[in-house]
Amino acid sequence: MLDLFISGGPVMYPLLLCSVISLTVIIERTFFWIGVGMGRNRKLVDEVLDLCRQGDWEAVREKAAGSKNYVIRVLISGILHREYSMTKAMESAAADEISRMRRYMPVLDTMITVAPLLGILGTVLGIIESFHMIGSVGIQHPQAVTGGIAQALITTAAGLSIAIASVFPYNYFNSRIERAVRIIEKYATSFEIVYEKIVLGSKSSNSGMSRENRADPERTEP
Repeated sequence: MLDLFISGGPVMYPLLLCSVISLTVIIERTFFWIGVGMGRNRKLVDEVLDLCRQGDWEAVREKAAGSKNYVIRVLISGILHREYSMTKAMESAAADEISRMRRYMPVLDTMITVAPLLGILGTVLGIIESFHMIGSVGIQHPQAVTGGIAQALITTAAGLSIAIASVFPYNYFNSRIERAVRIIEKYATSFEIVYEKIVLGSKSSNSGMSRENRADPERTEP
């Protein structure tokens, strides 16, 4: 394996760096999503929404305190700012959560793109060197020329291997992000509907009491 690496020429060193970076990102993101999965608690989210329907905001805060669930964090942001800009607060919190999920993904995408290009560059440089060899020794020694071309193709194989090994986890992580976005949108919309019902119910109750007071002014007299 070491001989194969050395035979690939100087381009193998940046390819090695690409492989190390890709592997590091894949491992880091894998542990991140494992943590997200461990913090996922659909029952807790449903319980929080039930408490919201009851309008018991203190109980909601106590229930969700310290939760590692990204949906809960988005909902809590909306609850804390429900009287001012609830939707914008949840949008901002959701953007922060999605940003955490997308961390290092551009790096992995870059490695998937760059590794094959570096491999092709190494092959081109190797072929150029082989043609220089033809010019210097002629075609009397074809083994030397074909051997040089074979070595030049090592970088292409290495670059493609890095890209292929990285693209599967990259697509998996992206699918997890898209799913998380849909879940956040679903529960944020549910919370908005719940809160609007509470507000409308409170307004209708207050307006009903006002009409009763106007209809029977003696009730308000001492």
